[in-house]
Amino acid sequence: ARQASEDRCGGSMSLSVEFGLSLPNFHLEVQFDAPAGITAISGPSGAGKTTLINVLAGLVTPDYGHIETQGRVLFSSHTGVNLKPKQRHVGYIFHDARLFPHLTVMQNLKCGRWFRHLPSDPKAIEKIITLLGIDHFTHRRPTQLSGGEKQRVAIGRALLSNPDVILADEPLSSLDPERKTDILPYFAMLRDQRHLPIVYVSHDADEVTRLATTHLQLKQGRIQSY
Repeated sequence: ARQASEDRCGGSMSLSVEFGLSLPNFHLEVQFDAPAGITAISGPSGAGKTTLINVLAGLVTPDYGHIETQGRVLFSSHTGVNLKPKQRHVGYIFHDARLFPHLTVMQNLKCGRWFRHLPSDPKAIEKIITLLGIDHFTHRRPTQLSGGEKQRVAIGRALLSNPDVILADEPLSSLDPERKTDILPYFAMLRDQRHLPIVYVSHDADEVTRLATTHLQLKQGRIQSY
């Protein structure tokens, strides 16, 4: 029987994943559990890492399988459950931040709650702003930010959606080495303080070594323990 995730007040959360997806000339078939902390998934280009993340987010529908977190079934081919992205309670941090260019930093942060239809929570927003050290540029627009600043805003937006799971798809790949060094501590902080499953895709061995509490490799469409 599938082990149910513990609830918020009962302990750390976990994500249980099992699915198969056939694409042209490629078959992705994975099974793993991601406990609280950072589960890093590495592998060669074309191994299916981003596709895996997009399946978890609900952006790609697998052919069969079961995905569950917090006792909530996100996808089940057996019962016909396939929650929409907004219903999955996941925070997605893209490799290129993907902030809304016409909105200020503060407005981008508020979108994290708006997308989940959550009420405004000024105290939660202020806490995240302080946590990420972005208080001095909340009035700016993304075009006025450095790459590292954009990623901190993207982290904040994901956290303000009150997620059960955080998905990070090579979030540091577009940054130069100095900016990567600046952002790594924020992911370490998420790992140590938030007690959420964080699925973190990266091809950078140093990132994985410094951040991962669990390390999985994706090769030829299959997950292998490292």
